[in-house]
Amino acid sequence: MADLTFLRGYNEALVMAVARTLPAFERATIAAATGLTPQAVSKVLARLVDDGLIAPAGVRRPAVGKPAGVYQLVADSRYAIGAHVARRTLRLVLTDLAGAVRDSAVTALPPDFTPGTLLRELAAGVGRLAAGPAGGRLTGVGIGMVGPLDHAHGTVRDAHRLRHWHDVPLRERAEQALGLPVHLDKDVTAGVTAEAWRHGPEFRDAALIMVESGVGAGLWLNGAAHRGAHTNAGEFGHTVVDLSGPPCVCGRRGCLEAVHDRAVAAGDIRGAARVLAVGVVNLVQTLDVAHVVLAGADLLAHAGTYRAEVEQAVRTQVPRADWQRAEVTLSGLGADVIAAGAAMQVLEARYGLPGRVAPPR
Repeated sequence: MADLTFLRGYNEALVMAVARTLPAFERATIAAATGLTPQAVSKVLARLVDDGLIAPAGVRRPAVGKPAGVYQLVADSRYAIGAHVARRTLRLVLTDLAGAVRDSAVTALPPDFTPGTLLRELAAGVGRLAAGPAGGRLTGVGIGMVGPLDHAHGTVRDAHRLRHWHDVPLRERAEQALGLPVHLDKDVTAGVTAEAWRHGPEFRDAALIMVESGVGAGLWLNGAAHRGAHTNAGEFGHTVVDLSGPPCVCGRRGCLEAVHDRAVAAGDIRGAARVLAVGVVNLVQTLDVAHVVLAGADLLAHAGTYRAEVEQAVRTQVPRADWQRAEVTLSGLGADVIAAGAAMQVLEARYGLPGRVAPPR
């Protein structure tokens, strides 16, 4: 029975992934995209229609052959709220089932805020957004948080530059405060999830580089979020680029984040962008990613400079860049990318491929 339940969930997730990307689709479209038999597709479509997730959208009458039923995703059938917890702000977004941002709000957080302060602001903000179009159709809340963070256990281990965040069981406490399912992940992993939803299947090996009161990288490898053995992958800013460099908040010297921030403090934005570019080339060389997405409020404030320096470095410093190409873009979701990605992770955990982003329980 467990195997049958898994198979049903898996097949439904395959159909939902296709439905999310098309304005309308037929049974044959789904069968071709997923490899499911037409009979299996019919059963899945019937269940999804019953659940209100998709709906009939008319009939296509070809010149030859039988008419074909057309379906479409009911985007407003389900909603999720995503939260981006940065060191200065709490950004919330409401997304529909297709991942489109329907509403957003930003709240300033006090310096060195406590878990209690965050939970109060989170509950108030979620309450405001949930009172809108989501109604009783809210699937849950996703939180993208600064790390180090233990995604598997829902625990913030030691958030850099935040004194009150040592082994805080944030997922559990947030579920108690909100009365909703909560998905907790590193901010950068949430962000790269959003980019994967937007880009589609060709976005298989990629990194999202975020600069916002710190430097991190969200990794999307072989078509799924990569979190590592301790679910804390992405501490890109704490890779050493200068052995005699300045001390870093992590306790080492010469970390990319520390060297980058020193340049920013000196007013040398181009120099800071070049430091970041060195790190990106290291990442491209190590992981062979094909996409590099630049994000974060501090980076986007100087988007042209950062993008130019990273593109130049990838083009000139990667050996055989004609072959080992990596596309460099800015996040299309701008400042919302982390919060939107956190919301998408909630939807993915409920309606996506089993086990791809859902935390162990």
